[in-house]
Amino acid sequence: MFEDFQFSTILVATIRSAPILLFAAFAGVFAERSGIIDLALEGKMLASAFVAAACTYAFQNPYLGVAAGILVSCCIVLLQGYVAINQKGNQLVFGIAINIAMSGLTFVLAQYFFQLGGRSPDLGAARFAVFNFPFADWWSTIPALNWLLGKFLGGHTILVYLAFALIPFLHWLMNHSRFGLRLRAVGENPHAADAAGINVAQTRYLALLCGGVLCSLSGAYLAIVQSGFFLRDMSAGNGFLALTAMVFGNWRPIQTALGCLMFGFFAALQIQMEGVAFPIVGQIPGSLIQMLPFVVTVIVLAGVMAKSVAPKALGVPFVKSR
Repeated sequence: MFEDFQFSTILVATIRSAPILLFAAFAGVFAERSGIIDLALEGKMLASAFVAAACTYAFQNPYLGVAAGILVSCCIVLLQGYVAINQKGNQLVFGIAINIAMSGLTFVLAQYFFQLGGRSPDLGAARFAVFNFPFADWWSTIPALNWLLGKFLGGHTILVYLAFALIPFLHWLMNHSRFGLRLRAVGENPHAADAAGINVAQTRYLALLCGGVLCSLSGAYLAIVQSGFFLRDMSAGNGFLALTAMVFGNWRPIQTALGCLMFGFFAALQIQMEGVAFPIVGQIPGSLIQMLPFVVTVIVLAGVMAKSVAPKALGVPFVKSR
C-alpha cells in the first residue's frame, strides 16, 4: 500500500547504503587526481568482497576479513601501477580487464572453496557489531529520538561512521596538506611537479595505494555488513556509480560525497518503491523500478559532464624529460 511508503525509512537506508559508494568514489578521487584513470573500482570491490567474506568466515573475525581485503586490493593496485606508471600502458583497457577478470575469478574461487554455486556461507555472528547510543531506556520511549538515535545516527557499524568521517578528513588532506598539494600538482602538470622535485611515480603509487585501501573497504562493507555473504557480481555496478559520483563532484571529496548520497538515496527509493501501489498509476513494474538509479546516472552524466573539469594530466602517461 502507498501508506507503507515512508520517507524516514528511505533516509535510514540511504545512510546504510552510502558507504559502498563513498569508499569507492574516494578511491577514484585519489587515483584520478594523481592522473591515473581508475576503471578497475568494480573489480577491486569484488576481489576484496570475496576475500573479506572468505577470511571472515574462516576466522570468525570481521577485522581480519577487512585486513585480507585490503591486502588483495593493494596487490591489484600495485599491478595497476606497474602497468599504468612503469609500462605506460593503456589505463582504460587495463581497468576493464581487471573488472572482467575479477568477475570470473571470484566466482570460480568461491565455487571451488565453498561449493555453493559461487556463493560464500552466511557469516552470521562474525559480522560487525552495531553501535548504539547509551541511555536507550530513556530515549527509546520518545518516537522522534528513537528514530534519530536508534536508526538514523545510531544502529550502524564502525565502517559507516568511518565513511562519513572521511569526508572532512579527505577535504583537508586534498586541499590543505602537503601530500594533497603534491597529488594535485602531479595530476595537473606532472612535468612542472617533476621540475619542482616531486617524484611523480612515487606520488601516483601512493595515491593508488590509498585508493586501494578505500576500495577494499567498500567491498568489505558490501560482503560483511550489508549482505553477510559473498555473491557473484554482488558489486552490481556500484563501482561505475562511484565513478559517476566522482565526476558529479568534480573530483572533490565533499561534492563527491554529495553525489554518493544522491545515488544512495535513489537506490533506497528504488527498494522502497517495489511492491508499493501508488495512486492513479498503481503498482510500478519491478523492472522499471530497478532502472531508477541508472536512469539518474545517465541524467547526471548528461547534465554534469560538460561542466566537470578533469585533472589535465588524467590518463596521460608521464615520460620524464631529459
